[in-house]
Amino acid sequence: MGQRFSLAETVVTLAGRPVVLAHPVSVDDLLDEDDYGRHQRLPYWGTVWPSARFLASRLADAQGQGRRLLELGSGLGLVSIAAALAGFEVLATDYYEDALEFTAANARRNGVTGVTTRWVDWRHYPADLGDFDLVVASDVLYERPNAGLVAAAFAHSLAPHGQGLLTDPGRQVARPFAEQCRRLGLDCQCVDLEQVIDGTVEAIVELYEIAWQPARPKTVQPGCQKTPGGMLE
Repeated sequence: MGQRFSLAETVVTLAGRPVVLAHPVSVDDLLDEDDYGRHQRLPYWGTVWPSARFLASRLADAQGQGRRLLELGSGLGLVSIAAALAGFEVLATDYYEDALEFTAANARRNGVTGVTTRWVDWRHYPADLGDFDLVVASDVLYERPNAGLVAAAFAHSLAPHGQGLLTDPGRQVARPFAEQCRRLGLDCQCVDLEQVIDGTVEAIVELYEIAWQPARPKTVQPGCQKTPGGMLE
């Protein structure tokens, strides 16, 4: 990993514990014109995004108790590491092999066990992943087609009484996500907002809860109606 990229470190505190994340110094190092030409995807995984920080902070306070958790788009592994520290059995998935390598390496460097990785393409979703008690994702709705693909991934992998959590920085292309969930029999509600400040970067991050209908029959909301800093229901 270090032989291919110049590395830097970012420290994120989760439930009072510092977590050290190695990541490429420059996202430009990750650009591959051939890969972009084939798949029209950019390597967003190499950054610690505000949405990942928010979701990780929520999971760090959870009680995993050995329950199964699936992360869609693990990136550098912050969210998966937070979940494992909280006691979940974690499967971290990503489209990029490099991202999975960083997820595994960052878990090891922080002495975190309980995280396994697997390559997954949302366009050809594997049928053998099984059901999960909790399915999570952060900042994965950055392109318009992703709303339907991610909603389908939640539907494929969420256990009958499971819960989904997704964080997003209020992207307009993310707005169809709730409707895509509803079409698949899932209820999707924006339940909280949080202002996340990372150096000079400031973002208002939305937290969505996803569950099977009619477990929580409410009207689908296209976005959060709460004030930043509200508590999760």
